[in-house]
Amino acid sequence: FGSSSSEVGHRAVTLATMQHYPAVICDTGTGMIKAGFAGQQTPSVTFPTLVGRPMLRSSEGLVDGMDKGIVLKDLMIGHEANAARSMLSLQHPIENGMVKNWDDMEAIWDHTFAQLGINPADHAIVQTEAALNPKKNRERIVETMFEKYGFNRVNVSVQAILALKSRGRDSGFVVDSGDGVTHLVPVTSGYLEPSLVSRINLAGRHVTEYLMKLLQKQGYPLNSSADFETVREIKQKCCYVAHDLQAERKLAQETTVVDRQYTMPNSRVMRMRAERFLAPEILFNPGLQGHGEGEGLAEAVFNTIRKSDMHVQKDYFSHIILSGGTTMFPGMSSRMEKDIKQLYFEQVLKGDTSRRSGFKCHVIDPPDRQHMVFMGASLLSEAAEAQGNSPWFITRKEYDEEGVRLVERLIPTQLH
Repeated sequence: FGSSSSEVGHRAVTLATMQHYPAVICDTGTGMIKAGFAGQQTPSVTFPTLVGRPMLRSSEGLVDGMDKGIVLKDLMIGHEANAARSMLSLQHPIENGMVKNWDDMEAIWDHTFAQLGINPADHAIVQTEAALNPKKNRERIVETMFEKYGFNRVNVSVQAILALKSRGRDSGFVVDSGDGVTHLVPVTSGYLEPSLVSRINLAGRHVTEYLMKLLQKQGYPLNSSADFETVREIKQKCCYVAHDLQAERKLAQETTVVDRQYTMPNSRVMRMRAERFLAPEILFNPGLQGHGEGEGLAEAVFNTIRKSDMHVQKDYFSHIILSGGTTMFPGMSSRMEKDIKQLYFEQVLKGDTSRRSGFKCHVIDPPDRQHMVFMGASLLSEAAEAQGNSPWFITRKEYDEEGVRLVERLIPTQLH
């Protein structure tokens, strides 16, 4: 049963041509980029959506960098930029969910696809976008994926819908809070209703900014873009949402229960107290950081659901789903649930305690919620690939014939 070398070679070539290349998933967020392949539960490449360029800010920064063995380059991306941040001017090419600097964005995508080790021509790609993303932004993404990178099929999907799909649901109320922006997205039968989608410019970055201010008040010299990235790490490791703000303040004043120490990159030890819960509190009380007297998250969720059709309100209140890195704070879901129940009691039941038990509010906080958008894209693209010629993807042939106007068909919206 032996085979000649030419037969083996021919078989290898045939297998190579038959090989299936899974779709690439690229969840491009304001703060982080998460990339991998259809069929994966979690991304294989994750790094900050960050670019850095060298600056001679201080001799201290250069010595610090030399000690760590860092070699400066004209453009540094992601973790590399983060590691050398004391010597770099840092920029995020995405602001509030929208691409503002396309050159830097393409540099980040170059890095992403190199990390994945792919030849784009072999793959389809799913890019994600924020709800209410301007059409021009979406068109530019599609154009770039085809023209610059040469992917063979492209999809751009709304992050909130993908998060919901990762839970196996077609309906629910998604609170998608990342680094730059929070979206409140009611979804019914897989469709979002644009008139009810809320975009709140209050998310992880604003919590980091407020924590930086609170720590500056304590006398810590934190001013640069490098310090900002350090404070972001402190936030992720130390902060939590208070269930009851007044009770937590009392605890911080009278005991050492909430005290936590954090060692900074320069080995200085920082002592954290009330800052741990006061920084994320701006998500519920925007007035604390001078964001005006706008709605906090719980109030915005309550008001948005109350504006929707009566027949879907019950389903929305009982299926509020948290998604995105900024929802990872301990205590987030229980605080939101408590505040929404209180608003319903005051504004709908008018304080009638006898009817209180009839109201069901459930805020769902899956442990993997920072990856839910990626997981949803992975599941949907796998299903689309299994179908063969699924309209979920725009093909290169369709793009060549009709251009970017095809993006209209990518975004499911329910029009009334």
